[in-house]
Amino acid sequence: MKQVDFLFFDAGGGHRAAATALKTVIEQQGRPWKIRLVNLQEVLDELDIFRKLTGLRLQDVYNLLLRNGWTLGSPQLTVLMHWLIRLYHPSQVRLLKEFWAKTEPGLVVSLIPNFGRAVHQGLRAVHPRTPLVTVLTDLADYPPHFWIEPGQDQYYVCGTGKAYEQAIGMGYSSGRVFRTSGLILDPRFYADAGLNRETERKKLGLEPCLPTGLILFGGQGSRVMRPILERLEASGLGAQFIAICGKNDTLRAELAARRWRMPVFVEGFTTEAPSYMRLCDFFIGKPGPGSISEALAMRLPVIVERNAWTLPQERYNAKWIHEKEVGLVAANFRTIAASVARLLDNLDHYRRNTEKLHNRALFEIPPILEKVMEQERWNESG
Repeated sequence: MKQVDFLFFDAGGGHRAAATALKTVIEQQGRPWKIRLVNLQEVLDELDIFRKLTGLRLQDVYNLLLRNGWTLGSPQLTVLMHWLIRLYHPSQVRLLKEFWAKTEPGLVVSLIPNFGRAVHQGLRAVHPRTPLVTVLTDLADYPPHFWIEPGQDQYYVCGTGKAYEQAIGMGYSSGRVFRTSGLILDPRFYADAGLNRETERKKLGLEPCLPTGLILFGGQGSRVMRPILERLEASGLGAQFIAICGKNDTLRAELAARRWRMPVFVEGFTTEAPSYMRLCDFFIGKPGPGSISEALAMRLPVIVERNAWTLPQERYNAKWIHEKEVGLVAANFRTIAASVARLLDNLDHYRRNTEKLHNRALFEIPPILEKVMEQERWNESG
């Protein structure tokens, strides 16, 4: 049985979720691969300068910034992070060489940005013939040195035409770049849950037939959720909301303790996001690629904001939403009530556009990985 390594880390949570989803569907398909999930943070832990300075891992620092909304100046922070990665590059390569010297994977799949050069050099130093595939979990690259590194003998899997064009533009041939119909989703987003929306809404204390919005800011939540709900409440809109606070227990307690004049159900960290989305009509959140993809798969038009606080790698996502006409992009959430009113007035239009999207990436990628391994075997025999 061929061993396949999936590289991920827990900055934001989407990378682990994508790796786990791929592992699940591959095992369900009965492919003769032994999938090993590899947390790159753990492999490189001894080099984590953020942990040495603050006691927190790099991924934990990132998640703390998201939870508190401290993202102003994030492009400059990205430059600083890339400088630190370059500074410790030789040591990263050394640790990766030591890691892969203990085993011989038949394929390595990276779902991680920023460390592509170290991953490639560490693998090549030990296993020069092992194919390397990078699967982008963003809608587009944020060059330089984010997802796509020029001049490497590897493959890229891109979920949008923009990302595909970026890879081709960096010199990769069409035989090394694969286009999928979207980003990786959890298999449960494709399942027919057979829920009765009205009944399930009543179980949550919501009105059975009132337009329902999902407010979700990733697995870490965000403090901006409270003013969003307060503005919506003050507007008197005929709508209700499910607010998922993720791992932000303080925020969850605050929202749950408040007596809202409109129906509001508050949830903390949950693995049941697909079920909650099935009860909703639209989505409010940050323009994160995972949340957007999940909402649109559930036919929920989205409302996001794009401004100086938006993470640089997520700014294209807002442009993509506008181009596809699957939701609204606000300059900030201070105008959220007006945005919700506009969305509800045109809900059928935006929903029809979501129905034009047919994201099957989760099922498209395993055959791509099989094709890559077959191509590499053919190259070796030739």
